[in-house]
Amino acid sequence: MDLSLLITGYAAQHSHRSWPRQRMLHECLRAAIRNGTLAAGTRLAASRALAEELGLARNTVLYAYEQLASEGFVTTDRRGTVVATIAAERKPSAPPRASARAGLSQRARGLRPLPGPAEMMGAFVPGVPALDHFPLTLWRRMLERASRSLTVAQLNYGDPAGEPLLREAIADHLRAARGVVCDAGQVFITDGTQSSLDLCTHALADAGDTIWIESPGYGGALAASRAAGLNVAGIEVDDDGIAPTSQDWLLRPPRLIYTTPSHQYPVGSVLSLRRRLALIEAARAAGALIIEDDYDSEFRHDGAPLSAMQGLAADAPVVYLGTFSKTMFPSLRIGFAVVPPALEAAFALMRAQSHAAGRVAEQLALAEFLRSGQFALHVRRMRRLYRQRRDALVAALDRHLGSVATVHGGSAGMHLALRFRDGAMDDVAISARALEHGIVVNALSRHDTHGTSGWRGLMLGYAQVPAEEMDELVKRLAAVVHMAAFSAGRVAR
Repeated sequence: MDLSLLITGYAAQHSHRSWPRQRMLHECLRAAIRNGTLAAGTRLAASRALAEELGLARNTVLYAYEQLASEGFVTTDRRGTVVATIAAERKPSAPPRASARAGLSQRARGLRPLPGPAEMMGAFVPGVPALDHFPLTLWRRMLERASRSLTVAQLNYGDPAGEPLLREAIADHLRAARGVVCDAGQVFITDGTQSSLDLCTHALADAGDTIWIESPGYGGALAASRAAGLNVAGIEVDDDGIAPTSQDWLLRPPRLIYTTPSHQYPVGSVLSLRRRLALIEAARAAGALIIEDDYDSEFRHDGAPLSAMQGLAADAPVVYLGTFSKTMFPSLRIGFAVVPPALEAAFALMRAQSHAAGRVAEQLALAEFLRSGQFALHVRRMRRLYRQRRDALVAALDRHLGSVATVHGGSAGMHLALRFRDGAMDDVAISARALEHGIVVNALSRHDTHGTSGWRGLMLGYAQVPAEEMDELVKRLAAVVHMAAFSAGRVAR
């Protein structure tokens, strides 16, 4: 802490007092310790250094420190003078400000609270991988090698599009594993899927343009679209994925179409090949661009892997998004966007003007993780693990909840959907009650886009839950759901 700034400010506030300099210094430090500005354990500046900085005699500083020590506010040891642990004085509560929301936009006022850290771990939190199975020791070694290899030039701002080695490694991986047609120049490194969506909605559409978003759909896409001033149209999802009608194309033609074809978020539908091809051709005819969010497609449990939409047709009007938060770990904060060749130069320019690149070591370590084959090995291991956990969850749901709900979307990814047979059941209330019992399940109706969806049920992530614990956890969830079903039936009668 800058003690000189603290002391100067205090002296200015109390300039009306005719205190000697040593008392002014003592009172300032004492007040700062009492109100918590100087926290317990804070090491104060050496007396000689503080005296030189303030232009005081050293004896003046020694006097203030000795007074504080005699009063029990500080202790002295080999480290110097340290603030002691005391009860801070109670600060007067600030009066309520009636205009606290006056400066907020309507968008900010409408934001929902985000889950805290405790709600992002355990059963059945979606979107979080089995972090305890990640090869952390191996990753640390790669990160250390990358850090040691950094040059002085790499300490500066990097390429806004991302480190060339990582872009090349991602392009190679996507061509081999996802059927994406691209080269490294089309790959742009971002801070994750949300960052990619913000970039796309601002770069590919103007305020007032229409974007189609699946309903129910991903809230992050909805937030990015609203932040860009786009007109959001919710498009119904069924068992085969997004299902636009001829009326949708006629009455609300899109500029952008956001879809999660390989594992629809949140209900888990897989967009059929027929619909994929039809959507590509219809978008091409309408002059629209498809944003393909391929967030967890590496984990395909049933049947052959599905190729990305981006590679299904020559020059497909598709921007392909991916992330490493599901395959590796969320705090890595690295995602990517693959753009059509015609948009490459424009994206590079926009990225250069809006993004100061950094975290070079992490990007270089990730490039090695991909190149060495360790990424593919880790994905294969997680695919086997998640299949086991998916199987255990589906079996438990069938045993304990089969009479009131059906399972959807378990063929891929790290989550599935449980759809209530009775569409009148309150999935939001059930989600809240389950949380009281230590179980995190997202209500499907919370993912409605403009209230257009008829899906009512729960979204269950299983990646973090050991197979042997699944049955007991589902029993606890089933008790909550059956109670809600009983209450709804009793009211209906």
